[in-house]
Amino acid sequence: MSRVYGVVTEDVIGELIRIVGDGNVITDRSEMEPFSHDEMAKDIAIVHYPDVVVKPGCAEEISEIMKLANKMRIPVTPRGAGTGLSGGAVPVFGGILLSMERLNRVLEVDEDNLMITVEAGTPLMEIYEALKGRDLFFPPHPGDESAHIGGAVAANAGGARTVKYGVMRDFVKGAEVVLPTGEILNLGGKLMKNNTGYNLLHLLIGSEGTLCVFTKLVLRLLPKPRHTLILILSYEEVEDAIATVPEILRRGIIPLGIEYIEEDCIKPTEEILGKKWPARGKAFLMIIVVGNSEEELYSECEEIAKIGENKGASDVLLADRSDVQETIMDIRSNIYEGLKPETLEILDVGVPPSEIARFVRKVREVSTSTGVALRVYGHAGDGNVHIHIMKTGLGGDWREKYFKVKEMIFQAGKSLNGVITAEHGVGAQKIKDLHYTLSEKEIELMKRIKEVFDPNHIMNPGKVVP
Repeated sequence: MSRVYGVVTEDVIGELIRIVGDGNVITDRSEMEPFSHDEMAKDIAIVHYPDVVVKPGCAEEISEIMKLANKMRIPVTPRGAGTGLSGGAVPVFGGILLSMERLNRVLEVDEDNLMITVEAGTPLMEIYEALKGRDLFFPPHPGDESAHIGGAVAANAGGARTVKYGVMRDFVKGAEVVLPTGEILNLGGKLMKNNTGYNLLHLLIGSEGTLCVFTKLVLRLLPKPRHTLILILSYEEVEDAIATVPEILRRGIIPLGIEYIEEDCIKPTEEILGKKWPARGKAFLMIIVVGNSEEELYSECEEIAKIGENKGASDVLLADRSDVQETIMDIRSNIYEGLKPETLEILDVGVPPSEIARFVRKVREVSTSTGVALRVYGHAGDGNVHIHIMKTGLGGDWREKYFKVKEMIFQAGKSLNGVITAEHGVGAQKIKDLHYTLSEKEIELMKRIKEVFDPNHIMNPGKVVP
């Protein structure tokens, strides 16, 4: 259904300046360029300029902006750091782009309740920094520490630590939000239990900016583990590496992270960082274990090593020195950057953890049958596989082959009861692919929920809901 949206006139800009101040409104096109795209690869990037960028400083200002936009039926796109990979923060219908960069304060670290309260534009790195020296930590780590917490919550971000601690929603206890109609709500709080009515907070988490603007968040913390060890299991056969994972989990060992990485993903990253991966093989499991007893951790590592060797690991490396651990983590964290120059798109399919081996096999079959290079790595412990569709093998007229490869990968995931996105979100990029995961009834219910929250469809239109 096509909609006719209102226009950002000079009068509207004047009202926005009145609300947030002249220095917090941008109308110059060249200055708006950074807000016109996210981190999607250039060849397929979704690029749309807003008509105006507004930088509010509090929930009350956002409330006024939303009331104005709703009255004039002007689209509003909330945006954090723009680190997304699905076009979720790109203003596909123009209108007002709401940059959250000024709402960047850590408001409170509550050590008694193990909670931290932050504004939505706070970068993740600032949250981690605020907890240094307190023996507390915020477990979710989506990868890019420059990402804003509001965007991470809106996307229900995951990351390498999901296997042990869960995803972002597992650590959000409260939120201040502004609705598309301008009302300010305070949901949840410093509570470990709350069974009062429908859980609106969890409905909004993961809604990708289509139902509200997050302005403030109350996040749960945990005591920080004292010790960390990293194991790298090297394999000559991909299937052996993946088959090791369920065996580790069945033994009752729950690592901080279990990362699957193929050799082809490491070499480009070594080159851009000037660092060397400390192991050799065709495929690797990078396993991070944390705890308060070094003795118990070494015992766990010994058991994991035996499991790996029984499953065909050709070598086991134990990294207990901080400098070696730093190199390993740096290379793993920058795989996307290493592959990015030759990447057309990165997919983040999720399958049941027990099906990862079959899924990776199917992905390799897609690569073989189409001649398109696919680079594979991901969070093996929770079933989330990242597949880079590379430019190699696509040829000059690449679009038809690219869409075919993407369809084959999504079909492979669907055949194993998987989903088209486990972390990155639907955004604008995957909105036409929902049928691989959701039924018509589910999509209809999502549309009806959208209608209740946002009757004029001004809140991040063109995302998530068709």
